[in-house]
Amino acid sequence: MKILLSLVMLVGALFASIDINNADAKSLANLKGVGAKKAEAIVAYRNTNGCFSKLEDLANVKGIGSKTIEKNKADLVLGECKK
Repeated sequence: MKILLSLVMLVGALFASIDINNADAKSLANLKGVGAKKAEAIVAYRNTNGCFSKLEDLANVKGIGSKTIEKNKADLVLGECKK
């Protein structure tokens, strides 16, 4: 039973939505088409400009375009800004 529960938790973590307003660079780097540098750029943009108000605002980050947003739309959420 413990093994089954562990597997369920692991699968859930792999397919969990990523909150673009609060996720760290390591989490953001797991998105399709987003590596470590783009993930750091997202965090830097958010720290400078404040939280995102809509998913499409990610396109304001250098290196992130509408295709990247579209590929990841199902995995992205806009959480409440914790700043």
